[in-house]
Amino acid sequence: MSQSIPWFPVFVPVSASAAIKCFIFPLSHPSTPPQQRVNKRFATTMAAPIGVHLVGSIPLPNTEQVLRQIPTALPNRLYSIPDGEPGVRQNYIGWELSCFPPETWRPFLPGSTGLPADHPGFTQDSVAPSQYDGAALDSYKRFVELRDQGIIPPGVRFQVSLPSPLACIQGHLRPEIHAQLEPFYERRILDSLNAIIAGIPAHDLAVQWDLPFEVIDLEYERGRLPDDFPFKPHFAPVKQGVLGRIQRLCAGIPGQVHVGFHLCYGDLEGKHLIEPEDLGLLVEFANDIVKAIRPRTVNWVHMPVPKDRDDVAYFEPLKGLAVDDNTRLVLGLVHFDDEDGTKRRIKAAQLATGKRFSVATECGMGRVPKEHLDSILRISKNVTEPIN
Repeated sequence: MSQSIPWFPVFVPVSASAAIKCFIFPLSHPSTPPQQRVNKRFATTMAAPIGVHLVGSIPLPNTEQVLRQIPTALPNRLYSIPDGEPGVRQNYIGWELSCFPPETWRPFLPGSTGLPADHPGFTQDSVAPSQYDGAALDSYKRFVELRDQGIIPPGVRFQVSLPSPLACIQGHLRPEIHAQLEPFYERRILDSLNAIIAGIPAHDLAVQWDLPFEVIDLEYERGRLPDDFPFKPHFAPVKQGVLGRIQRLCAGIPGQVHVGFHLCYGDLEGKHLIEPEDLGLLVEFANDIVKAIRPRTVNWVHMPVPKDRDDVAYFEPLKGLAVDDNTRLVLGLVHFDDEDGTKRRIKAAQLATGKRFSVATECGMGRVPKEHLDSILRISKNVTEPIN
C-alpha cells in the first residue's frame, strides 16, 4: 500500500542487493553432494503453500470491486479480505496528514506553514480524530451484504490494516515535535481501533498492524542507516521502545479478533528504502513481538521477499522463527509476471523452513500499476493450494 505520491516522500534506497542465482543440481548427477540431492528432492515434493494473504491496498477503483473480484480470483484461498483501501487511502498514511496542524508538518510537504518560535505547544485537541474507523465500518457493511449473497465465502474475515501511530509521526511531522505529538496521535489511533472493535463482531474481524517504520528504525539501530537519516527514531533503545508501542496497540484487542503484522521495508516506486540482508532481522522482530504481546496469539506474520532473492541463504533465518502452530507465516514472494521466479523463491523458502506458509506480495498493491493485478492474482492462485 494507478501511481500516486509514495508514502515515503523523499526516501532513496541506500543499497540494492546483488542478484543471486539459484543453482539447480540434477538429482542423478554423480558429482552432486548427497545432501543437496536430498534437499532438491525435498523441495520438489513438499506440499505447495496454502492460502493467499492480501497486505491491504489493491489497485481497483472502489471497495465494491475488491470485495466482488478478489474472492473469485482467489477461490478458497483467503483467510481474510481487506477493502482495498481505495481512493485517498491508496497512498498508505498520506490521507492522515490532515489530522495534524500544518505547522507540525515536515517542511518539504506542500502546505507546511512552519513552526513559530513562540508556539504555545500542543494538546490532545491539536490532533484530529483518525479516519480509519469510519472507512472500515462503511466497508464492513458491504462485506456483510456480499457475504450474505454468497459472493464472499463464509469464514473469511474482514481485514482492517492499520499503520502504527509511529508511522504517521515519523513520516509526516517535524522531528523536534515527535515526542510531544506521538502520545496524542496514539490516542486517536486507539480510539479508532476501539470503534472498529465495537462495530465489527470479533469473529468477523482481522486487524493487521503495518510496521515499515519500526523495521527501518531497527535497521537504523543496527547501524545500516546513516546518523543523519531524516526519518530516524526519536527514542532509544529502539527495540524496547518499538515493542512497548506494539504492546499498547494490542492490549485492548479481544482474543477472538485475529491480529497479524506486516513487517515491511518500505515501498517507494517498487523499491525498498534499504534492502534486507536476509530474513534475520524480521525473524528476530517477529519472535520479540510474539513474546511481547503474550498471552494473546499472533495469527500471522508477513515478511517481504525481494524478486532477486531465490537463494536459500535469504530464508535460512526462518529456522529460528519461534511461533506456535496458530501463527501463519506469510512470505511476500509473489512478483508481477514472474511465476517461474515465484516458484523458485517458494522452493528456497521450503528448503530453509520445512514448514508450509501462505504467499503474498511484498507490500500493499495500491501503488502497483492496475494492469499488473491480474498477473499477481493468477500467480498467487497457481502456486497455492486451497485452504482446508
